[in-house]
Amino acid sequence: MALSSILKRWKPPIELGFVLWCSTQAAQAQQNASQELDVLRVQPNFYVIAGAGGNIAVETGPEGTIVVNAGTAEAAGRVVAAIKKVTDQPIRYIIDTSADRDFVGGNAVLAKAGRNIMAAGTGPSGTENSATIVSTEEVLSRMSALNGQKATYPSEAWPQETFPDRRKDYYMNHEGIQIYRAPAAHSDCDSIVLFRGSDVVVTGDIIDANRFPVIDVAGGGSIQGEIDALSQVIDLSFRPMPFVFAEGGTYVVPGHGRIYDRQDVVEYRDMVVTIRDIIQDMIQRGMTLPQIKAASPAKAYEREYGAKSGSWTTDDFVEAVFKGLTGKK
Repeated sequence: MALSSILKRWKPPIELGFVLWCSTQAAQAQQNASQELDVLRVQPNFYVIAGAGGNIAVETGPEGTIVVNAGTAEAAGRVVAAIKKVTDQPIRYIIDTSADRDFVGGNAVLAKAGRNIMAAGTGPSGTENSATIVSTEEVLSRMSALNGQKATYPSEAWPQETFPDRRKDYYMNHEGIQIYRAPAAHSDCDSIVLFRGSDVVVTGDIIDANRFPVIDVAGGGSIQGEIDALSQVIDLSFRPMPFVFAEGGTYVVPGHGRIYDRQDVVEYRDMVVTIRDIIQDMIQRGMTLPQIKAASPAKAYEREYGAKSGSWTTDDFVEAVFKGLTGKK
């Protein structure tokens, strides 16, 4: 991304480290266990940690610290160290926005480093006094393999508080925190976290600022659920009005990549809708999946979001949209 483009999106209170952080996301994903993470101050009490897998959000205050997503298992020790550098308040809650390994891999280490908000005293945490892990019920099902298969994570990494309803609310550090389920978006496990006082929305992999949204069809994701989730993020966000060119507005923390504002999310959602509509038209004209891929329906956006190789290519995205529109798995 060009430096001039990044600077146009810069706004206080984000520090100059934002420029370097945005431009080096891809390289940071390959950091080894000995390298430090990047910590970005978004609001006076709110930080984003990059380079530990998915983006990690940290809100802290007099009642403790809330972490959204825990990063990978390999980076968990460094994440704990990074949090301790910005606050001496214990981790009280860890909120998982999905069951992806780059979001939940560090759960056990971060929970053990924290302290349950109901635990008495200030001594070291045991398993029973560890920070509370929160998620949708689907995340717990994925991590614990409740169908009798071998669990993919140890029990100390599993969420202890889950919710089946549309929303779960907390109130800590003098602000409301609302967790919204986003069914069938990136997967069937997604949630969106709104920090009302800080005016920050954390989206998990509903938004990936580095590429087309990853839609895990086999894991319950869908193109319509993705669009609905993006529209909900927009509904939860604000632009500075009536002075639209003034600094301010809601910060949106995606699962990967740079910090967004509301207009960035609008453009991302509109991109997804445009590609969906193009592929829908091709399907209605009787085109097969290979023919649709050959016609490059996402070509207008490939330069910014596309990839020809790696874990999620443009063809992968087109195929996921096709399957979502045709009902194929």
